[in-house]
Parts: sequence; C-alpha cells; structure tokens
Amino acid sequence: MKESLSQSLTRYYPFAGTLHSPESPYTLCNDEGVVFVIAKHDSQMNMSQHIDDDDDIVGQLFVDGLSWWQQSPNKRANLLGVQVNHFACGGIVVAVAISHLIGDGCSFGSLMSHWASVAHYGSLDHKDVLQFNPHFLQIPATISFHGPPPEAAVLGTRCVNPVTRKFVFPNSKLNDLKNTVVALAEGGSTLSINKPTRVEVLASLIYKTWAAGFKISILLVPVNVRNKFVPKQPQTTVGNFGSFFLFTTKHESEASLKMLVSNIQKGKMELECVKSQQLAREKVDTYLSILSKEEDLENYKTFVCSSLCGFPFNKVDFGWGNPAVVGVTLRQEKRVGCSLMDTPNGEGIEASVTLEAQDMERFQNDKELLSYCQN
Repeated sequence: MKESLSQSLTRYYPFAGTLHSPESPYTLCNDEGVVFVIAKHDSQMNMSQHIDDDDDIVGQLFVDGLSWWQQSPNKRANLLGVQVNHFACGGIVVAVAISHLIGDGCSFGSLMSHWASVAHYGSLDHKDVLQFNPHFLQIPATISFHGPPPEAAVLGTRCVNPVTRKFVFPNSKLNDLKNTVVALAEGGSTLSINKPTRVEVLASLIYKTWAAGFKISILLVPVNVRNKFVPKQPQTTVGNFGSFFLFTTKHESEASLKMLVSNIQKGKMELECVKSQQLAREKVDTYLSILSKEEDLENYKTFVCSSLCGFPFNKVDFGWGNPAVVGVTLRQEKRVGCSLMDTPNGEGIEASVTLEAQDMERFQNDKELLSYCQN
C-alpha cells in the first residue's frame, strides 16, 4: 500500500507537499512526503462498532489520534496522514486524515479512488487503473484570501460535550418521506417544491428534529460548485471548490418539513450563479453580511449538514473487495451537524450526527425521526 500511495502521489503531488503557513494560498511541492504508519492491534475487529460512536477507538485508528485536523499533525507541515490498522482477526482498517486546508471531500474521494486502483492492479501504468487526471486550477492573484469576518463564528456552533450517533435511513422509507413532503406541499400550500431528493428531505427531517429544541437556529449546507463554474470544472479538480447556502428559522412554521425542503431548493438555485471561485467567495460574503444584520446573533445555534452521497468511498477497492464499513468522522472538530453518506449496499443513507449530549438524548428518541430509520 505504501508503494502504491507513493505512485499515486506523483499525480496528486500537492498532498505530498507542505504549506508555507496555515494562511498560505499555495503549497510547497518539496517531496516532503506524507505520514504513513502501520499499526497492529491485539483486539478483534468489532464490525458492529460504529466508527463515530467512540472517540477513544477513533483516536487509535488514526495517525497521532487525529481523525480530523485543520492544521498539520503535531505541528508538522504534512497535509496527509495514513494509518493502516491490522487486527488479530485479520481485518484491516485504513484510516486517512487530510487537511481541509488543501482539499475538500471531492478531492479526497478522487485521491482515494486513484490510490486504491493503483494498489489493486499493482502499477500506475496498468491498463485497468482508473484514469484519474487530477486537475489543478490556477487562482488569479486578485482573489483575496482574507480571513472570515467576526460574524462567521456563528456558522460553526461547537459542542462542549459532543456525542456522535449513526442513523440509517433505507431508501424505501426515504421515498415515503419524499411522498409526505410532496403531499404537504400540494395541500393548499403556495410553496414550490420540485421533485425533492433523498438528501433534501433527510436534511430537512434531521434539522427539524434538532431545531425543535431552540427558538432561533440556522441550517448551513456546503455545496460542491465545480460543475457550476464556467467552464465547468471536472470532479477531479483538487482543492476546496465549494460554497454554501443558509437560512434561519425563527418560528415553528419556518421549521416545517415543507418549508425546509422549499428553502433548501431555493438555496441550491441561488448557487447556480456561482460561475467562478471569486463568485463563490462573494456569495459567502453576501450570506455573512446578511447574518451580521440579524439581531441577537450571538444566541443563534447553527447546524451544518454536509452530504457525501454519490461520492466513491464505498467503492474504494485496494484489492480486497469493496469496504464493509465506511465512516467519515469530524467529531474532534466538535461542530454541531451531520454528514450524510450512501450505505455500502447503496440502499439508503447513513447519517452521522454530532450534538451536545443533552440534545442527542432528545434527538435520538424523536418518534418521527425513528419512524424513517432502519428497524
């Protein structure tokens, strides 16, 4: 695996470099390499143990216990860390940590797919290796890399006592949820809802369940905007090519399923105008400017819902077959929110939800939410 990663990094060379500083808009491609550790565990692998449920277990799987980092591990300049975990039963867990300063989920998925393909076939030049051609976009020097304004702090509500739980929603029940939302919208409503997706209705349900505990709250949804650029950028474009939309809920009527789905669809439509990295940044600034005018802003609670559905993580095959379990953990970031990912069999969505301990107790016992979960 180490050799195949080395080969793959000749294509994805920025990940083997370093950052001049955390604020640097460029990487130093100095062949510094990445952190690569092989670990042996005397314990048996427990497939029923969700990767997000136990922070101690997660910490043992990742390099230096870092299941997430915004900066580099141990203040090193490396941007990528890999730990291959061998268990006594013969099971293997490959834990990969990437600095979000250099790439997003799309970049990460592209790298993982290419690396696994090289490992599977043994050579970068094998005819069956996935022909990923990473694309590097030159950002004009006129683009500002200034830090976020003070009001941006509200966009990441942090947990003091974070608890993470995983919930599985089968497609059959998500279809029922979609039908429910459509029926609510057609029942004399003036709202416009056009063929809601699984992610739209599930994000709405999860946020609605959480927001019931607060008077004022914000839903923030990150969006990959590569295909909105002119010209369109391939999904193998390396870097952070995203924007987001958000909206506030101040009254119970604004947190209804039909209203939330409608607002999510409106938010996605507003991002259709994001044709460049500069416009993506300007859209973020616009949302922050609107937020700065809100009264009582410091009392807002923010829920971030990030979807990785459709990404290739469940098909990352190093030669052992597709993974039995895939997890993305952001728990060490302690941010209130959830990440959505396709189930390994493709027949549903797994939601990894991180909340304050007391909020999770209420959330995980909500009857409406549980009615759409896997029994």
